Amino acid sequence: MSGIYIHVPFCLSKCYYCAFYSMPSLKRKDEYLESLRQEMVARKDYLHGMPVSTVYFGGGTPSLLTPEELKTILNLLHDHFPVEADAELTLEANPDTLSLEYLEALNAMGFNRLSIGIQSFFDDDLRYLGRRHDSRHARQCIDWARSAGFDNLSLDLIYGLPTSTADQWNRNLDLFFATGAPHLSAYALTLEPNSILTKRIAMGKAQPVEETAAVRDYGILCQRAAKEGFVHYEISNFCRPGFRSKHNSSYWFQTPYLGLGPAAHSFDGKERRWNAETLDGIRSEYEALTPENAYNEYVMLRLRTMWGLDLKYIRREMGDAFADHCERQAAPLVAQGRLSRTREFLYLTDPQMLFADGIAAALFY
Repeated sequence: MSGIYIHVPFCLSKCYYCAFYSMPSLKRKDEYLESLRQEMVARKDYLHGMPVSTVYFGGGTPSLLTPEELKTILNLLHDHFPVEADAELTLEANPDTLSLEYLEALNAMGFNRLSIGIQSFFDDDLRYLGRRHDSRHARQCIDWARSAGFDNLSLDLIYGLPTSTADQWNRNLDLFFATGAPHLSAYALTLEPNSILTKRIAMGKAQPVEETAAVRDYGILCQRAAKEGFVHYEISNFCRPGFRSKHNSSYWFQTPYLGLGPAAHSFDGKERRWNAETLDGIRSEYEALTPENAYNEYVMLRLRTMWGLDLKYIRREMGDAFADHCERQAAPLVAQGRLSRTREFLYLTDPQMLFADGIAAALFY
């Protein structure tokens, strides 16, 4: 089993908080499509013939590609990779690029999962984030997605905004649950060094971000999601049973995947590879995983999830030295209540998941 990620680097404009590789123009779209075709040919053996069970179009704004362009890419994928007939096919989309006709075309060509970047159902939040859509159109897009046949629907929200109170975040969640969408990806607003938002705050043009707001909102989110019957299976991801993102889960379980397009990352089980942030030819770098890196990566990725760290797996697959180190480093964290333990597993409870990176670092070899 393996997955394929396709990075679509185009946007109509750059959101203020975004630090992903993207370009606010479609001028080089034809060049991108040809580069993508060449990369598929060049890397068709990267996954060693493993069946492809998930395909994910991320960005950027993949919904800026026309149905015809998306169909061409899907045909090329089937030409060069053994994509399974029932593979999970996900497209990320922004509301300002969607129409009912477009969504119907996506469904007709085989996309069976849709991820819409709503970010907030309130216009003051959307203006702060530099989003192009408004709350009315966001709700309209969700109705269109339902009408077009997308039952496997994921919505993105951002919390910890200085324009939002605890009451408004609760109302945001009310509106999300009212949609009936079975999957929620919710992210804390973070300030990236080179983002527009960071510069706007420095110039006094935007309100500063307070970490306490993110902690407050995350607590509300975890409580509300549990009450609604959602499974909290990863720091930022919640779903109704049966609607977990198979593609994203493959990252946390270190399933091999191929990343296509500028800035895309790949993993074949032994090495990490990442493409250059450019359309000027296919260039990539790679890093073979040392035993220490393999252990640290396992800790970092699995601690983000509800499954946590399997101590028996670490001992069996990585050796006694790594297992003993993990248990030794974990002991004070368990005593402090920052980490929970059953006999063979270490995991984070909801309140501590927001601090997963720091806790993981304390377990690194």
